[in-house]
Amino acid sequence: MGHDHTHDHDHTHDHPPVPGTVDWKIHGVKVIPGDQLDANTAQTPGMNRQAAINLARVGAQKIWAGTVHIHANAKTGAHHHGHLESVIYVVKGRARLRWGDRLEYVAEAGPGDFIFVPPYVPHQEINASTDETLECVLVRSDNEAVAINLEIEPVEKPEAVLWVDPVHRDKK
Repeated sequence: MGHDHTHDHDHTHDHPPVPGTVDWKIHGVKVIPGDQLDANTAQTPGMNRQAAINLARVGAQKIWAGTVHIHANAKTGAHHHGHLESVIYVVKGRARLRWGDRLEYVAEAGPGDFIFVPPYVPHQEINASTDETLECVLVRSDNEAVAINLEIEPVEKPEAVLWVDPVHRDKK
């Protein structure tokens, strides 16, 4: 049975290369120093994004990774990231996220916590601290730097949402 080649995705990583056919010195592991990130990426007012891993910098085909800093007592504008999934890892500070059509839901995360943002979810990041910069690592499911800024009139008091792990729920 033949393979249909009419679809448009990259097959370069579908099978391991034949040993000796790739120059791993050039096409192998890359270390990107933290002081050499690239601010020339999609931005949203209220935050500073810097790219570490993307197509232009390292040849990444399927992910984008970088950092996000939000100043003390600051918040971003409402936005979404199109078809991309995003993972935010909080390194330092306290993140408050609002999301929904009117930013009607809210949750917080601290150092060591992960945040998952599904595709097209309107959201806003808020630094919950009045005196400490919020520092996060951000990873997205494609090498594109998509940030669609939105004009949303938020509800005054969002509903708090606590996450319940569907796999490891307490048995009662």
